[in-house]
Amino acid sequence: MTQEISGIDGLVRKRIRALRVAQGWSLEELAARARISPSSLSRIETGRRRLALDQLVDLARALDTSLDQLVQTDTYDVVSSPMIDGAHGTLRWSVKADPGLTVMRQRLTDPPPDNPARMRAHPGREWFVVLSGTAILLLADRRLRVETNQAAEFPTMLPHALGAEGGPCEILGIFDRDAHRGHRTYADT
Repeated sequence: MTQEISGIDGLVRKRIRALRVAQGWSLEELAARARISPSSLSRIETGRRRLALDQLVDLARALDTSLDQLVQTDTYDVVSSPMIDGAHGTLRWSVKADPGLTVMRQRLTDPPPDNPARMRAHPGREWFVVLSGTAILLLADRRLRVETNQAAEFPTMLPHALGAEGGPCEILGIFDRDAHRGHRTYADT
């Protein structure tokens, strides 16, 4: 008798199969790792066998995940729109999976400041990739050229400033909570 595969039950079964396939494992390989028979695993994946908690625990462990992740039901919006900050020329997205992270797209037109006193430092980490053009990153006493498709990552406690070289530059940056707060505070002054 086949059970109706829907809702969380169907989602868990699809996850088990998808995780197994992503590892490149056959039914036999995952079954051996989870200490269940291949036929039982097949029936679990296809909905012909009831999901049992003890088997889910063993399957989660064998798939190198947690039971919580295997049965997670959080469904959130997949597509999000940015917050627009016209005053600072940025688009900003919050990362739903980690509310402490912010993704920001920014178009830089000016070179970095000549005055070292204009460099800022604050707690946090920053990562950015150059989408187009060339960025200049002033980092402590270093001047780094970051070209299209190159990325930079650094602790923001180092004095830093960012600008464009030879024309406009577009970057996509990821800031942790402290770095985003530091940049927002700096931009507002």
